[in-house]
Amino acid sequence: MLAVLLGATVWSTGGLCIKLLPFDPYTILFYRSLFAALVFLAFYRRRALILTPVVFGVGILYAGLATCFIVATKMTTAANAVFLQYTAPVYLFLLEPWLFKFKLSRLNIITAAVCIFGMLLFFQGDLGSENMLGSLIGLFSGVLLAAMLLLQRFNKQEHYGAGLVLGNVFIMLICSPWFMASASPEPLHWLLFVVLGAFQIGLGYLLFNYGLQRTRAVESSLLAMMEPIFNPVWVYLGYGEQPGPWAIVGGLIIVGMLAVQVVLSAKKVEEVRGH
Repeated sequence: MLAVLLGATVWSTGGLCIKLLPFDPYTILFYRSLFAALVFLAFYRRRALILTPVVFGVGILYAGLATCFIVATKMTTAANAVFLQYTAPVYLFLLEPWLFKFKLSRLNIITAAVCIFGMLLFFQGDLGSENMLGSLIGLFSGVLLAAMLLLQRFNKQEHYGAGLVLGNVFIMLICSPWFMASASPEPLHWLLFVVLGAFQIGLGYLLFNYGLQRTRAVESSLLAMMEPIFNPVWVYLGYGEQPGPWAIVGGLIIVGMLAVQVVLSAKKVEEVRGH
C-alpha cells in the first residue's frame, strides 16, 4: 500500500515540473520520454524489446495520451488537465459491458452520470478561451487512457513494459523536430527533465506496479486517486497557479464518486464470494 501511495504521489509531481519548464510541450515530451525509456529499458531489459500487435497499439495510445496530457497542462490549469484525464474510468464503465458482453450495472450508470456532471463544471466560464481548448484536450487524454487500459486487457503482463518503452520511442520520434529546434537546456532544466522522465514516469510506474501486485484492487484504486488531488497542490505551492472554483468542485465530484464506486463494487464482490 505504501508503494502504491508513493507511486501516486510521484506521479502527481508532473504538473509542477511541466509548468516550471520554459519549453514548448513537444520539447518537454521528448526529454521526458528519453529518460522514462531509459528507466524502463534498465528495469525490463529484454522484455522491453518485444513487439506484438497489442504492444504496438498500446504504444500508440500511450504516446497519444501522454502528448495530450502535457499539451493540456500547458494550455489550461494543471488541475483541469489531471482531473479530466481521470475521467477514464467513466468510459470503461460504459464500454466494458458492451465489449465483454456483461450487463451494465446501475452503479456504473450512476457513476458515469455524476462524473459527466463533474466534467461539465470544468468548462464553466471557459467558452471561447484557450483554457477551453486545453480542457478539451485533457478530456481526450482520458479517452485515450481508457482505450489503452482496455487494450492492456488483451496484453500479456510480461509485455506491459514493452508497450511503455515503445510509446516513449514514438513520442521521441514525433517530437524530434521541436527538440532539434529548441534552445539548450540549463542545469535546472536538465534536473526537471530527469525528474519528469526518470522519477515521475519511470519510478512512479515501477512503484505503483510493485504495490498493485501486492494489494487488493480497491486499495490500489483509492490510493491512486491521490495523484489528481496532490497534483494541483504542488502546482499551487511551487508555481502559484490556482484552479478555478468550478474546477475544484468538478474534480472533487469526479474523484469522490469514483471512490464511492470502487468501495461499493468491492463490497459487492465480497458479498458474492461470501455466498
